[in-house]
Order: sequence, then structure tokens, then C-alpha cells
Amino acid sequence: MVKLPPTVPPLRRVLVANRGEIARRVFRSCRERGIETVAVHSDVDATALHVLEADIAVPIGPAPALESYLKIESIIAAAKQTGADAIHPGYGFLSERAAFARACEAAGIVFIGPPAGAMEVMGDKVRARQAMAAAGVPIVPGADDVRDVEAARAAAARIGYPLMIKASAGGGGKGMRVVERPADLAAAFASAQREAEASFADGRVFVERAILKARHVEIQVMADAHGNVVSLGERDCSVQRRHQKVIEEAPSPSRWMTEALRQAMGEVAVRAAAAVGYQSAGTVEFLFEEQDEGANFYFLEMNTRLQVEHPVTELVTGRDLVGDQLRVAAGEPLGYGSGDVVRRGHALECRIYAEDPRTFLPRAGHVHLVRWPEGAGVRIDAAVGTGSEVSSYYDPMIAKLSTWGADRAQAIARMRRALRETVILGVETNVGLHLRILEEPDFVGGVDVTTHYIGDHPHVIEPTPAMIEDDTTIAAAVATWSDRALADGFGGSAPSTPSDPDGSWRTSARWRH
Repeated sequence: MVKLPPTVPPLRRVLVANRGEIARRVFRSCRERGIETVAVHSDVDATALHVLEADIAVPIGPAPALESYLKIESIIAAAKQTGADAIHPGYGFLSERAAFARACEAAGIVFIGPPAGAMEVMGDKVRARQAMAAAGVPIVPGADDVRDVEAARAAAARIGYPLMIKASAGGGGKGMRVVERPADLAAAFASAQREAEASFADGRVFVERAILKARHVEIQVMADAHGNVVSLGERDCSVQRRHQKVIEEAPSPSRWMTEALRQAMGEVAVRAAAAVGYQSAGTVEFLFEEQDEGANFYFLEMNTRLQVEHPVTELVTGRDLVGDQLRVAAGEPLGYGSGDVVRRGHALECRIYAEDPRTFLPRAGHVHLVRWPEGAGVRIDAAVGTGSEVSSYYDPMIAKLSTWGADRAQAIARMRRALRETVILGVETNVGLHLRILEEPDFVGGVDVTTHYIGDHPHVIEPTPAMIEDDTTIAAAVATWSDRALADGFGGSAPSTPSDPDGSWRTSARWRH
């Protein structure tokens, strides 16, 4: 592929309109290319790791996101103040707001992401369904922009039960209801509309057939401004809680994911991105319905940004997706095609949350001590370190732990080892939940894993009696040790304490959790 000259000057200074691990991730790719970095931060994030690592840091407001990370004018002002010639939105916050992309353009600042028009189409689920149907992309049978209960009943008569009511403007499970029988339709419709209006200031909903037993499989795409769109293969993100992903992997372990089907899904994803004039990194998500004779896949949505789980694609392809975003934003062509993407081995990602793993409720607080794992095939993208604060104002994900192996068995073995080496004291996390999932036979075998996996395997949520007993012993030791550890430093093992004079508690594999 011939390399064309850039259509805009090379990027010199990039502001990341985000926080935590994704800001740090973007900074790494910038530093490799000699690009200066700018962090923005709310008052409570003044000493956060992403702020300390940036070349320049700018305060943008109080802790509530609406007054800081979601305030477009403050971020544009910070970019102008620091002379940043580009803004990377990360994910979440303003990353999929077309108004933000347009504000960057109006200010003469490069937006490291897709055109605003593509975001507007894909950000509205009804418009996205219509655009995909027109492009020949398979969609779940349904009815768009259903205005009232009578229209919903007419749609249900055509599609049948169970059906799903979804918010047209939203995601993350907001405004979503499953209806299994006609008697429940009216109440579910009203409830979905109310939640959609409250969450997105848009009460429009649509109806589609509920595919309750399906995998969540997505295709990573990358596109430039010269008409090149490339598929980098699939990720399987079926292990979820409350419609949010917990564990992701590449490639999919489904028995029906043949190379031919992978190529077909990749071609559909490329067609979907091209249909809206897409540029930069994006993900086309599918419901992957496994049946006795094979599998069907249906368009779910397109995420018009870099995904949280992009590290697993980087591990199996060797590509730097943020680096590709930076080059595309500078007007360069990708320089490679789908046929040039070589996938090797298997990768997993575990999202580590500061939360109660039984209720999934966030757990804010002070992180007394952290030790992240090391070793072959291990990658950590972390938002916190020793002394960090986990704020109640933001998402409780504090790290992403990823492993690579020559095959899935090795990737799982390395993940188990890495999780057992992880030390996080001060806030409760879901590390134990990940270990229980990685030891559960269905997950290990790659079978019976759908988006309802955790609900179908409730035993992975609760620790075993042996683990509870072990953790009770550990807690007594940690209570008297943590302050001393901060003063004395922390090496490869914990010092003995009055509660544990011979230091024997530290030999337990569970103390780290």
C-alpha cells in the first residue's frame, strides 16, 4: 500500500480528555512517538497517577463528572491553554459525543476518533439498525422507534415472545427490559421509557426479538481517511454482570468460530464501518447465537471509540491500536490491510473493580498498598498504585489485567498465576471472583458461556467456606500490619505482625486478595 503524505501536520502535543488507566495508556503511545502529553483532572484527581505522569496537567473543575470530565468547554479551554493540537477522548465520558468532536473541529483541534456524523448514526440504535439493514448487515428481527404500547403489541405479534425493549439513545442496560409474556408488555414498556428518558433525556425505544442465550462477540476495526477499513479479528466478551463486561478474550472459544465464520464476521464489520464513513478505532458488536448445527450472528451496536478490552487484540495481533489512532488522526493511511493482520496465540483480560463481588456495588477508599503481577505474557493497565484514592464519583474499575499464551490453556494458567500474585490492600476487589470463574469447568472448557454466564453459575459469586475462613485470619493480620507496611516499605513478602508473630499467614495464597 502506497504511503500518502499527511493531510495535517504531525501531532506534537495530545491532551487526553479522560482519567485513570486509559489516560496512562494513551500517554505511553504518545511518549514512544515523541508526542508531548496533557492531562486534565478534577479536584479529587489532583494527585492521580495519570496527572503525575503527564508533561502538563490542567485542573478542570470539581469532582462531579458533569462539572469536569463532561464539561466540553473546560476541556477545549485546557487544550487551547496548553497548545495541544489534538485531543484523545479515551472511552466513556465524552468519547462518543458527536458534539465534542464538532467542538474540537470548531476550535481547530484534531479529534482522535471518528467523524461526528458516524458517531451520530451509530450512537442512535434505531438509526444504526436502519443503516446496517441498508448495508446488508444482519440485524435482530424487530421494530424501530416504537411510540406506544399498541405499536409494541403489534410488533410483538410479528416477532413473538420473548422480546426485548431497548432505549434508542442508550446502552449499558439502561432502558432495557425483557418481556416473556403479553401480560407483562405494558408495564415493561412504560418502565423502559421512563428509564430511557431519565438516563438519556430521550424516551424513544425500539423492540426486537430477545436472544437470551447468546455469546457477545465483537470485531475490532480500524479505518483511515483514505477509504481503508481493516478487521483485526474478534473478541469474546460473554462473561458480564449487569450488562457490563467482566472477562474478555481473543479469539472466541466457541466451537463454531471457524476461520471461515471469522472472516465472514470481519467482512460484515468492515461493511458496517464503511457504510457510515468511519475512521479511527471502532468495534462492531454482535449477538452470536450458537445452535446444534452452527451459529448465527446479528448486529448489536457499534462502539465509536477505543474499547476497554483493546489489549487482548493488541496481544494477539501485535498492533498498537492507539498508535494507529494517532497516525490516522494525523492523516496517514493505515499502511496495512486485513490480510496483513496475523493473529497468534490467545489472550484474556480481567477487569479489576473496587467493588463487593457479591453485590457488584462500588467500594471507594484509600489504597494502602498495591503490588501488580509480573512475568512472561502478563500486562497490567492500572489506574491506581500504593497511596491512591478510589473515588466514589467515577467508575470503580481500577485496573485491567491481561495475559497472553500460545494457546487458551496457557493464557488461563498465566491469568490464574497473575491474579494470585496481585496484592491490593485497602479496598475490596473482585479478584477472587475472577479466580473462581477461571477455575469453573464450563468457562475452562469454553462451553455454555453466554451473556448470562454469571447468572447461570451463581456459585462463582460466593467464596468457598475455606476461602472465607482464610480471609478472616488474613484480615486480622492485615489490620495490624498495613500501617507498618506503609512506613517500612514492601518487598517480596509481608513482615511478621503481633497478630502473626511467625509470619505464617503470609504463606497463604489467599492473603493477597
